[in-house]
Amino acid sequence: MADRADPVIRTAGAVSAALVALLTLGALAAVAGRAEGLPRLGPADWAAIRFTLIQAVLSAGFSVALAIPVARALARRRFVGRELLVTLLGAPFILPVIVAVFGLLAVFGRNGLISQALVWAGLEPVHIYGLHGVVLAHVFFNLPLATRFLLQGWLAIPAERFRLAAALGFTPADVARSLEWPMLRAVAPGAFLTVLLICTTSFAVALTLGGGPRGTTVELAIYQAFRFDFDLAKAALLALIQVAICAAAAALAWRVAIPAGFGGGLDRVTERWGLTGTGLRLQDGAAILLAALFLLTPMAMIVAEGLPGLTGASPDIWAAALRSFAVALGSAALAVTLALSMALAVAAGPRLWAAPVGALAQLSIALSPLVIGTGLFILLFPVADPMTLALPVTAVVNAVMSLPFAYRALAPAVADTGLVYGRLSDSLGLSGWARLRIVVLPRVARPLGFAAGLSAALSMGDLGVIMLFAAPDAPTLPMQMYRLMAAYRMDEAAAAALILLAASLALFWVFDQAGRRHAVA
Repeated sequence: MADRADPVIRTAGAVSAALVALLTLGALAAVAGRAEGLPRLGPADWAAIRFTLIQAVLSAGFSVALAIPVARALARRRFVGRELLVTLLGAPFILPVIVAVFGLLAVFGRNGLISQALVWAGLEPVHIYGLHGVVLAHVFFNLPLATRFLLQGWLAIPAERFRLAAALGFTPADVARSLEWPMLRAVAPGAFLTVLLICTTSFAVALTLGGGPRGTTVELAIYQAFRFDFDLAKAALLALIQVAICAAAAALAWRVAIPAGFGGGLDRVTERWGLTGTGLRLQDGAAILLAALFLLTPMAMIVAEGLPGLTGASPDIWAAALRSFAVALGSAALAVTLALSMALAVAAGPRLWAAPVGALAQLSIALSPLVIGTGLFILLFPVADPMTLALPVTAVVNAVMSLPFAYRALAPAVADTGLVYGRLSDSLGLSGWARLRIVVLPRVARPLGFAAGLSAALSMGDLGVIMLFAAPDAPTLPMQMYRLMAAYRMDEAAAAALILLAASLALFWVFDQAGRRHAVA
């Protein structure tokens, strides 16, 4: 099939790859070129680097450590509503950061539920701002992700190993030492480094919960050098440091995992034996209940506090919501177009294409959106007013940042379609748009809808690049919500949070369901 690859597919793939290279490597080159002067880093910059690394390590460590009992409980217990709970635990991944911060403040903030209970008991309220607030927010976002990583590890242990352990009279401690610890040794380091990579790009969390200079990350330092000082050289140097941190974490995440050495099984359902004791049941139940309360209570508070002010939401909020909606749709369309064309080029083109195009599609996972935004600002500033291009640039950068997820969702389905239907399509003379419409799209509709929904939801809640480019009179909804929170207009912020939450979840659901409906059986 590679020798007879459709020239239209090759051209589309090459154009998409070139565009992604321009937006990532080109922006990075612009940043590097601007940093030629190598301004010195001051004490505040070094403090930002230290804070970035410390909070990322702590956040990843707590996320993985807390995910271990939750994943183990979900792996060895069956109960009504388990599947729904696992699905709900994944909601924070597509939850807009600023909305999640609002929910956390409603629970853990100075006027939140926990603080009110402490004051009622005669104790001091919780102070959420600073390092512990940033770590708390990151654990909220990444505990579900770490749980899913570890849960897959537990479910990958063949059922025959547990049956043999039960036949040999293993205690729970013996099972943990012989079966579970080797799995954790293989899976947990990769989960830790993946979460650490995510936590190094924590602009919105640090902006809202950092609590001042002592809680500044490298991304926030880039923003400050950019917006407040307009020191492009310093912003570029900090951007290169951010790239180095992300690239090191990404490289380690790819290499660190070691095989657990369990071998294969007979693909039976992974059952557990010897877990009927009351103590173990209570332990597992407590882990699941506490995780559910920690993750779902902030989301419930967003709904509870946002509903009263929803009907009286100001026109500015609705105008900002329309801007965010337009950005999200544009970002999703661009992300799936790039991902699909690059996946088709890899599947149908020469094998030499596969490695570089696939790597390029996933390159942005090791870059920060603020780094790309800084590079684009440097490129655009001599020829145009970047503020007039704020919304298109935000949509483009969001598409590039969600491209790795879209590509990973589409590439396997596209490759399978090519293997199964490629020769038949060639024999029927199907090429170009006809081949895409008749053969490819119906068979990749499900992952295509998922990728579009995920890209749209992530873009809807973005509070990163828009802070660099946006004019004061044209904010997106996350930016407008941040302004309301900063002005202590919490009732209006609550309404904006609910609108943003509903819009993000609705975009994901609509695209995902559309993909499911149009998928071939």
